[in-house]
Amino acid sequence: MNQEYETLAPAAMPRFPVLDGWRGISILLVMAGHLFPLGPPRFGINAATAALGMAIFFTLSGFLITSTLLYRPRITEFLIRRLCRIVPAAWAFSAVALTFAAAPRSAYVAQFLFYSNLPPFWLTQYTGHLWSLGVEMQFYLAIALIFLLFKQRGLSSLPCLCVAVTAYRVYSHTTISIVTILRVDEILVGGCLALVMHDPRALRLRQTLSRINPLSLMPLAFAACFSESGALGYFRPYLVATVIGTSLFQESSTTIPRWLQARWLVYVAAVSYSLYILHPVVTWGWLGSGSKLVKYIKRVPELAAVFGLAHLSTFYYEAFWIRTGKRWSHQLAKRSPTEAAIAIAE
Repeated sequence: MNQEYETLAPAAMPRFPVLDGWRGISILLVMAGHLFPLGPPRFGINAATAALGMAIFFTLSGFLITSTLLYRPRITEFLIRRLCRIVPAAWAFSAVALTFAAAPRSAYVAQFLFYSNLPPFWLTQYTGHLWSLGVEMQFYLAIALIFLLFKQRGLSSLPCLCVAVTAYRVYSHTTISIVTILRVDEILVGGCLALVMHDPRALRLRQTLSRINPLSLMPLAFAACFSESGALGYFRPYLVATVIGTSLFQESSTTIPRWLQARWLVYVAAVSYSLYILHPVVTWGWLGSGSKLVKYIKRVPELAAVFGLAHLSTFYYEAFWIRTGKRWSHQLAKRSPTEAAIAIAE
């Protein structure tokens, strides 16, 4: 990593409020695509809507993970905090869902170790949506390994890795997939966006992107999410990252960044992880039974209950583990005077 990035490490990591809005939008798109009829099935609108939500979510993840490693280049702390953020809720839900599905032992192992999205696949109808956690966790391990080998310099490899994954998708004629090597460019492109955001030399590029209205690119990004989009599907990660980047680089007082900071979106963003894990329960058994009219009438109170459970999970169960992860990482940092000083400053 060049000197410009290395000087970021001692500073406090900045916060990007517009990303809360995008996180809220991402989970709403996923839920809409999974739970409500958005058009005739032959048009594939539901699948494309959910795919757009996931592309936004992955881009945000890559951006925040890369930014974290630029400002807090301590890989052990990174892994502790990430595991404490992701694992407790995922394991609790998986244990219940896999029991409900009467899944074999191999499915438990694959789900708990986050490789159920890889061939020959160990996903069930109750845990199918958790394929994305496999992509996330496998990315965490890969970026941790790169960081261990090359320190911050390794982050400069993200653009090359991103293009390589996309090139492999083109080679294999895969516009969309749940397999990590065919989907992880959606996360890697978020890391590229973080490098652009934090590199002083990219000021002109940021200024250029800030003049673009994100809404003008959204239809194209949505079109790239259809399975029949052809070659356009290969550009989905880059279109979505550009949409997010155009809002990220604009002044916070302008219309779209201000809208993305709406309180209700910030709240949805706060509970988005729990919502993602829990939302399919409304399709389980009796909850998802009945005629189309009955099923969707029931879905409103069911989703209200899901939001309530997500609130409790986020602010009590998950919050406990997040605090625990921070405490463990701070205790670890005390072994190094430099890391301890940074941890206290945070």
